[in-house]
Amino acid sequence: MTTWKNQVKKLLLCAALACVTLPNSGCAMMYWFAKDALIFSEFWVTTPLIPVTPYFSQKIEDTYWEEERYKRVPILEPVEGENAPLFCLDPPQPDEIYRALPDDVSGGFPFLAETFRNNVRMVVEPIVDRIDECRFYPHVGPARIHHCHYKCTVYFEKTIRSHWPVPFTHVDQTEEVVYIDHDHLIRCAGPADY
Repeated sequence: MTTWKNQVKKLLLCAALACVTLPNSGCAMMYWFAKDALIFSEFWVTTPLIPVTPYFSQKIEDTYWEEERYKRVPILEPVEGENAPLFCLDPPQPDEIYRALPDDVSGGFPFLAETFRNNVRMVVEPIVDRIDECRFYPHVGPARIHHCHYKCTVYFEKTIRSHWPVPFTHVDQTEEVVYIDHDHLIRCAGPADY
C-alpha cells in the first residue's frame, strides 16, 4: 500500500515541477501549438486536431475487412440439374486462418518484448459437408443451408525476443488448431423442393 502512495507522490511532484519549470524555460512551443490549433478549429468550424495512433485506425480497418469478407452468410442461387455438384468449394484462405488464430503476438513493445510467428505451415481438413432440407428463412425465403466446416492446423515457430534489460531469444515449435465454418444458404429451386 505504501508503494502505491509513494508512486502517486512522485508523479504529483514531477507534474508540479514540470508546471513550474516549463513556462520559465523560454520554450513556448506548446503555447503556440495550442493557439494555432484553436484558430484552425474556429476557421474550419470543427474540433482541434487530435493526435491518434495508427493502432486504432488499423483496428477499425481490420474490423471492416473481417465483416465484409468473413462474417456474412452468402445466399446462392439454386443449383440446376439432378446431378449438380453440391460440395464445399471454398476452403478457408490463409488470411482468414491467420486472423482466426489467438492474437498473442500483438501488444509487444519494440525491442523490449516482441513475439513473432516464423515458418508458418497450414493444413486444412474438411470435417463437415452436408446440406439440410429446404425451409423458410426470414428475409431470404425458401432455402437450404449448406454446412461446410473445416479444421485448420497451423504449425509455426513462436519466437519471443527481448533486447533490454536482459537480451534473450526463445524459439518454440507451436501447433494451433482453429475451426472455421463456411456455412451458406442455397435458395430452393421451386415449389417442388419446398
